[in-house]
Amino acid sequence: MKTGYKVGDAMTKKPVTISEDTTLKKCAEIMTDKHVGSLLIEKNNKIVGIVTEQDMVRKAMAKLLDPAKIPVRKIMVTEILTVNPKKDIFDALKVMRDHNVRHLPVLDKDKFVGFLTIKDILKIEPQLFELIVEKFELREEARKPVFGGSENEGICEVCGNYTPRMIEASDGSKVCQQCKDSI
Repeated sequence: MKTGYKVGDAMTKKPVTISEDTTLKKCAEIMTDKHVGSLLIEKNNKIVGIVTEQDMVRKAMAKLLDPAKIPVRKIMVTEILTVNPKKDIFDALKVMRDHNVRHLPVLDKDKFVGFLTIKDILKIEPQLFELIVEKFELREEARKPVFGGSENEGICEVCGNYTPRMIEASDGSKVCQQCKDSI
């Protein structure tokens, strides 16, 4: 499923970067002040790592490390997945889903040009919400209708619209009648 939107259309062009000597306490303050869930670590004008809220909780707070003394380089992720700004945002979302990440630095010819998050994608293409829900592996029970709805209702996997009557297409996908007729 191609959206027609490119990563470059959705990405944040000036993400927050820090040095690898920044303390975890300062990282938390920056994330709070800037309303972001991750920071890129820069050294000599190159992105050398990324740290997320989850990294800070799992690698530092859960181990009772002192955030005022620990530099981010001790917990940052250095094997960074990236995406090209010319890629379709659906392809970027698949990379996020497949690698269980919510943030992707954007590189064009080895030059850092931006940062793509799930929030960025939802701003430009809300129909991808269903795929994002899949990424977080919500239990099937949580996806069932709350007030006596039919088990056949849902979101069409082709057009992204709600339909009270899902139909299984020949490829096994769940689609609305209109999309079934056009397949």
